[in-house]
Amino acid sequence: MAGIYIHIPFCKSKCAYCNFFSVVSEKQRVDFLEALKREAMARKDYLGGEEIRTIYFGGGTPSLLESSEIDKILGVLSKYYTIIENPEITLEANPDTVSKESLLEYNKLGINRLSIGIQSFFDDDLQYLSRKHDSKHAMQVLEWAKEVGFQEVTLDLIYGIPTLTDEKWRRNLEIFFSTGFNHLSAYALTVEEKTALGQRINKGVAAPVDEDAMLRQYDILVEMTENQGFEHYEISNFARPGHYSKHNTIYWKGEKYLGLGPSAHSFDGVSRQWNVASVKDYCENYSFEREELTLYDRYNEYIMTSLRTMWGVDLEYIRANFGEIYAERFKNQTKSHLLSGKMYQKGEKFILNDNGMLFADGIAAEMFF
Repeated sequence: MAGIYIHIPFCKSKCAYCNFFSVVSEKQRVDFLEALKREAMARKDYLGGEEIRTIYFGGGTPSLLESSEIDKILGVLSKYYTIIENPEITLEANPDTVSKESLLEYNKLGINRLSIGIQSFFDDDLQYLSRKHDSKHAMQVLEWAKEVGFQEVTLDLIYGIPTLTDEKWRRNLEIFFSTGFNHLSAYALTVEEKTALGQRINKGVAAPVDEDAMLRQYDILVEMTENQGFEHYEISNFARPGHYSKHNTIYWKGEKYLGLGPSAHSFDGVSRQWNVASVKDYCENYSFEREELTLYDRYNEYIMTSLRTMWGVDLEYIRANFGEIYAERFKNQTKSHLLSGKMYQKGEKFILNDNGMLFADGIAAEMFF
């Protein structure tokens, strides 16, 4: 089975820290929706007829779309793709772009999972990040989501914000637990130079990130989620058992997915391709770049994504898909990490613990073929 990701590029405004492709003008909205329909039709064979079990509206701000527009997109997908009964359909939403009525309409369309960009329940943190909602409205949106009947809701929170003290971070997590929702995506604030926040920090206008504070808040995150029965199933994702994001798990387990929309990425098992990162070019002359993956590439990607998860690297999978030479090489490379205590072995699986996950990218890079 496979997944479909749909990139909705429009935003009301650009958050200071955001490095994803998005635009604040919606003047090409109608053209974009037509182009999206054309691309969905043109790429109907990309996944080789595999059944679709997840659909994910990301962005950008997908909650800027009217329910009628989302309904049309889902209609096109159901026409050209084989979709399982009761697929996971996720919509990313910013609190300032939804109402109880819009959530109700989304729910009626079959959207059964929300990913809500709360980021913090404190207004000074939100102002630092240039978010357009306030903490009061964030809480209101969560109440609406409950009242409408959404069972699966992911809250996004950010730690390492210079205005975020350890005490406030603990309070953010306590508020999240009090909602009763079962999934948390918690990200360390990453500052890219080309973002507005990066430029403000370079000019001395905004406070820089404190790495020590970020590490302390990561430890608080791991401790508090574990105490609440959440599994740390991916570096930035925590869920109660059975409430993982099925769509994002497709990425981490190296399964196939199709990306539609400007800048969207796709993977068919042997190659990757990514669409042009321009709404204008996407609408006028849809184009993409493609990369055929070598055996080395596929092995390295498997190591990189698997080490990010609680399922770890499976030695049997390496033997079956890459050969004994790769398996023996990997096993030898794990010795120092097992001795350091960052990694543990469970049968034929090698898994990073919570401390090891902090170094996942570096450890993976050491193991690349």
